[in-house]
Amino acid sequence: MRGRSFSPKDSFVEAYLGPEPCALGPSAAGSSTPYPRVSWQDLSIVNRQSEQTMDYRAPQTDMRFVLHEVLKVADHYQQFGMDDPPGEDLINAVVEEGAKFCEQVLLPLNRSGDEEGCHIEDGVVTTPKGFKDAFDQFVENGWSGLTSPTEFGGQGLPESVGVAIKEMIDSCNLSWGCYPLLSHGASEALKHHGEPWQREAFLRPIVEGRWTGTMCLTEPHSGSDLGLLRTKAEPQADGSYAITGTKIFITGGEQDLSENIVHLVLARISDAPSGTKGISMFVVPKFKVDQQGAMGERNEVSCGSIEHKMGLKASATCVMNFDGAQGWLIGPPNKGLNCMFTMMNTARLAVGIQGLGLIEITYQNALAYAKDRLQMRSLSGPKYPDKPADPIIVHPDIRRMLLTQRAFAEGGRVLSFEAALLVDTSERHADAEVRAEADAQLGILTPIIKALLTEMAVECTYHGVQTLGGHGYIAEWGQEQLARDARITTIYEGTTQIQALDLLGRKVMGGKGQALGTLIEKVTANCSAAEAHEPLKAAAARMQETAADWAALTQEVAKRAMADADEVGAAAVDYLFLSGYILVGDALLRSALVAQQAHIDAKLRDGKQALLNFYVDRILPRVGQHAASIRAGGKSLTALPESMFDAA
Repeated sequence: MRGRSFSPKDSFVEAYLGPEPCALGPSAAGSSTPYPRVSWQDLSIVNRQSEQTMDYRAPQTDMRFVLHEVLKVADHYQQFGMDDPPGEDLINAVVEEGAKFCEQVLLPLNRSGDEEGCHIEDGVVTTPKGFKDAFDQFVENGWSGLTSPTEFGGQGLPESVGVAIKEMIDSCNLSWGCYPLLSHGASEALKHHGEPWQREAFLRPIVEGRWTGTMCLTEPHSGSDLGLLRTKAEPQADGSYAITGTKIFITGGEQDLSENIVHLVLARISDAPSGTKGISMFVVPKFKVDQQGAMGERNEVSCGSIEHKMGLKASATCVMNFDGAQGWLIGPPNKGLNCMFTMMNTARLAVGIQGLGLIEITYQNALAYAKDRLQMRSLSGPKYPDKPADPIIVHPDIRRMLLTQRAFAEGGRVLSFEAALLVDTSERHADAEVRAEADAQLGILTPIIKALLTEMAVECTYHGVQTLGGHGYIAEWGQEQLARDARITTIYEGTTQIQALDLLGRKVMGGKGQALGTLIEKVTANCSAAEAHEPLKAAAARMQETAADWAALTQEVAKRAMADADEVGAAAVDYLFLSGYILVGDALLRSALVAQQAHIDAKLRDGKQALLNFYVDRILPRVGQHAASIRAGGKSLTALPESMFDAA
């Protein structure tokens, strides 16, 4: 893609996926063997090079296309009443500088951080070598407050600008990116629910990057069912609370990056009702903070241990013990879950973007290998007769895996960036009705983005391993780390199953289908617009049929659920995947439609169209499988007695 001109005679792979491949290792031209001979010494050189960095360049061209052409973010910013709304030049400059930081500072630390991991000694956690220096640069360059309010020291840029930076961070170093991720969520919770003194005392230092934040929900006996939590909060004479309990799986609960750590903790006040109605949220700093914002002595909160994990080894996942620690109530008593959902929804979108970042880098890594690796000949005849074998990118199933990765990267980027724009609209637009509509649409998109893009990150990173073959399985090439890192993203901040129940049960049925109906209408309108363009007509017609069945299927599930509530649980995951595949298809259709404009580069236009055709032919049919599973109902899932699950 980089700098090559497009001509119709180019093959699809050459025109869209990249430049002509070169052989791996020394040239074997003229050799009688059909396979390249690569010495172990040559391979070790490649391996040593891969230790320094993977093949990644920030996809700035596509980011600009999505922001400026598909979403036209600058036009939206004009409606927000901002004093100085950012234009294309400023947005592009931010993305360009962010790319430099991610490529040059974070990417080289990814593998070394994974190999070293975090260390704990006497409750003190140390991050891998280079992580603190990178965090200091991040803060010094103003990235920690990029989208935070200016009144608290931030730069006040929209979330739809910050999302591009986040994607690049997550591509280059997912473990490192977990530290600022939770700080952003804590900032949102404090901004929306904190008292004025709390925002000044806790929010400002987080925005400035001096402090970081965490989210403390899970307990050893209580995961997704927060109604079971036992952490207690006892009122104190000075207006604070003494927090006692244990929280597990706390990302960044202890680390050496920041001066202080602000824990947002769910706990029960002594006389609170049982269940989720009795949960309150508290801000509990590592070092005590008074109402004037002065930092004092060490609080009674400590890290008992760090987890030994499958992936994300450079992200400290901590067991946190609160032993009468001083905390301050945020929001009304017993309304902590409402406050926490502000942080949780921010985090869920952020985790979806983690999936997007992993898809992008695994695509680039697999693509680089596929263009270089020589293996066998094309079934339809040699494509590179001057070489001893063809690069594996000529083989159809290698293309299938690469194009699957590319489709979810580009379609997922449109969805993620659009969700960030909905966040901006829901918070900044002057019209209350527009804000409410944006919030409703965001409610539908959030569980889909979180679940689908993380599940696709698992699929795509495994495609990457498969593309690299044996080299994908060994550490030197970096691909296996991406597969390990991806796995947790489908679990934390609410599993795929939780997201599916949230989508179907709470957002679709709980909202009586109104927000979903609006979304389906938009998809249908996009299909109608695309059908007017001959190159897109067939794909648009297929999408139109799928969207119509989406609406009909939703009504069928709702009717069955009235008779048997288990039908919701039986259908939920299939329904989420079905919805997600349709929305990714819609995103690719919109991209291809926008690319039909006269000023768009012909290579970009033809690439978007070709990717859409691939998706409609090879990925969209998955919708039919999920629809069939939903229509089969849940009886076969619930009919088997529990005792019959036991081994014979």
